[in-house]
Amino acid sequence: MVKLNLGCGQNKLDGYINVDKYDSCAPDVVCDLEVFPWPFEDESADQIVLRHVLEHLGASPDQFLSIMKELYRVSAPGAKILISVPHPRSEAYEGDPTHVRPINHAILLLFSKKNNLKWKEAGESNTPLALYLDVDFDVERVDYKLTPHWAEQVRTGKIDNSELDFALKTYFNVAEEIKFILSACK
Repeated sequence: MVKLNLGCGQNKLDGYINVDKYDSCAPDVVCDLEVFPWPFEDESADQIVLRHVLEHLGASPDQFLSIMKELYRVSAPGAKILISVPHPRSEAYEGDPTHVRPINHAILLLFSKKNNLKWKEAGESNTPLALYLDVDFDVERVDYKLTPHWAEQVRTGKIDNSELDFALKTYFNVAEEIKFILSACK
């Protein structure tokens, strides 16, 4: 099994195959992640890292869905996919013109067959992308890197988790980054 660091840029990881579109980064593998198929075998990766990469990919819906299909194809059963992205309601996201797609928890839940079937049974209108694409990722963990002001509010107990959740969904610059851990269900 292998570990992939996709879109590594200058942030190479020891023990990983470091992959980037630009050979000027000196990656182990030069690969444009928007060109398919990727040069990796089916079910070959037991861990995949996308650190501030996914928000740069898939400007068109078809391209983004193809990226998710490729992630699933190269993931071994139970593989962990570690994703870090800027929070969509932050200067970190909006301040970079190369960001083409916000990534949030709700979007990633669309790629879970368990959620798709639950929504279908309840008659909800969520798009069942996992069923359409025959992919299945479980969102195991979601963590937020809060801006200093909001981190202090939480640390000192001035706001509780429900107030933080409201702030994250309502206000700008509450969180700088979101980290997800997905697992490939196969």
